[in-house]
Amino acid sequence: MATGPGTYTVAPGGSAKVGTGRALRYRVEVEDGADLSAVSVAKEVERIIADPRGWTADGRSAFQRVSSGTTDFVVRVATPGTVDKTCAEGGLDTEGRYNCSVGHRVMANLERWLLATPVYAKDVTAYHALIINHEVGHFLGHGHVTCPGPGQPAPAMMQQIKGMHGCVPNVWPYDERGRYLTGPAAP
Repeated sequence: MATGPGTYTVAPGGSAKVGTGRALRYRVEVEDGADLSAVSVAKEVERIIADPRGWTADGRSAFQRVSSGTTDFVVRVATPGTVDKTCAEGGLDTEGRYNCSVGHRVMANLERWLLATPVYAKDVTAYHALIINHEVGHFLGHGHVTCPGPGQPAPAMMQQIKGMHGCVPNVWPYDERGRYLTGPAAP
């Protein structure tokens, strides 16, 4: 499905707070008509956000999934056409292929969610972590970076879909030792 109705099913329930500091409350939604369970997507997003290599490793970010009430941001898995339309509101051209973060909306392209990219084609679950970490990183104020050097882990804030540039695949903002993985600012 290239374009859906632009309406969403909200994943019910919620999660415990993860991380340190005031929890950013988020909701998970799946565009109506997509052959995905909002509950399954929410469980996966919760797992990604709670991972110790994720944004909570900065020592000041905390998150909690909710299904109602005030939210700081929303994670949406939507058709390419809906993602394009939403991202265009923020001046971004996602070309039916990319994900984005616009305002309080983290938009995951359904096609990418299902098929990943060539680098992650054999590990779609890892690519889900990259989508969430990259776009939530934008929501948190992080910009794009480039590969820090051949053989180095690709930063989560690198646009890996546009090429690895000598880096090795990596989907997490921090490594197992709590070091932030970054590179030179992208032009």
